[in-house]
Parts: sequence; structure tokens; C-alpha cells
Amino acid sequence: MRRGVAALVSAVLLFGVMGPGPNAVASEPHGGTGLRPRIVWRPIPFGPKRKRQTAAYSRRHYDMQGWALEDPQVIVEHYTDGSSFIGAWSHFARNGRHLGEKPGVCTHFIIDTDGTIYQLVALDVTCRHAIGLNYTSIGIEHVGTSDGQVLRNRRQMRSSLRLTLWLMVRFDVNIGNVIGHAESLHSPYHLELYESWRCLTHADFPHPAMKKYRTRLRDLAVSESLTVGPGPDWQPSGC
Repeated sequence: MRRGVAALVSAVLLFGVMGPGPNAVASEPHGGTGLRPRIVWRPIPFGPKRKRQTAAYSRRHYDMQGWALEDPQVIVEHYTDGSSFIGAWSHFARNGRHLGEKPGVCTHFIIDTDGTIYQLVALDVTCRHAIGLNYTSIGIEHVGTSDGQVLRNRRQMRSSLRLTLWLMVRFDVNIGNVIGHAESLHSPYHLELYESWRCLTHADFPHPAMKKYRTRLRDLAVSESLTVGPGPDWQPSGC
């Protein structure tokens, strides 16, 4: 194990000294509902320096000020392309350069294969998880190596759908703006000022997988007597 990764793993074990314990349950924030699933708070380092880097990133890529995430309009589903929560957590905690820039990539939530939901970053903080959408989106990662693997995992899917529906209600996000990373270029909220980055996206959770996901999400909403709005309003990407 590389020294940097070992140090990050040690940080997880030291949360009892550094902050909330590793199994601390994040408290119900304002605007919460009875839909809220159990969420375990496992924060990555996101201090003043990383916030300054995030603010600078927002200026460069969106012509926007600050590191705060205000009024998110999109929820983006991802998978980690790995088999362990700690591997994903360490990657996001490292704050390494991505495409030559800092801050490093991050996500608001990781859902483990056993269905445990971990929150890494507060919901009022911008996370770099989807080019063109970071300024207005919440990121949810699923431990796994394919969208099919995630979709077949009942415990993981149960947690994912519950978390996503709760976030939709809390932030008034309609189901058409719950998207897979691979759908990002067609979102009406997509914005990227770097021309060379404008068509960059990832392959995780493409249209067929997200069609299944949104169907399940709508079914859950119906069971909870909730209205989730229209489906996606895809825009031509020009890519």
C-alpha cells in the first residue's frame, strides 16, 4: 500500500479524534423529510485551501464566484469503477490533480455494496464530479465496476433510490434532472467555458441504464404518493 493511501486509511480510523466517529449518522438537516435514509458521515478533507481551489475552478469553468453549492438542480449518478468503499474514499480525499487542475475530484455520497450510504461532503459545498454540471449538481457514487452490477444489487439500489428521492424532494429536483454521468452533455444545465473540455464526459450510467433507474425511482415515488415531474428534456450537445 502506498504511503499516501495508508495515511488516508489511517485518517478514517482516527475520525474519533479528528471529528465525528466513523459510524456517526449525519443529522437531519433543515428541509428534511421522513424519506431520509440512514446516512453515515465520513467526511473527506475539505478545508479552506480546497475551498479556495474550488472557487477558482468555478470562476474558470463557469464564470461563477465561490465554492458554495446553492440551489442544486441536478443529481448525477456514478459508479466508482472499483470494488471497495475505502478505495473510493481515499481517491476523493487525496485531492490530486485531475486534467491538470485542482481541486481533485470528489462526490457528496458513496453507496457501498451492502447498501450503506456514506456522506463525504456537506450539501452546500461544490464537488468536482461531472464536468459542466458541478456548479449545480449533487454527486452520488456507487461502489461497483459497471452500471449493470449496481442495478442488480438490491440493497445498493434500495439505498440509492431512497437517497435520490429524498434529495429530489429536499431540493425540488424533478426526475428529468436525475441523470447518469454519461448523459451529462445533454442536460439543459450543462455549461463548460473551456472549449477543449466541453464534450468531455464519462461512460457510467448511460441512457439504457438510467431509463431503468428512473423507472424504479418513479415507482418508489408513486408508492410514497409523490409527484416527481416530467422526464428528461434532452438538449443537443453538438459533440
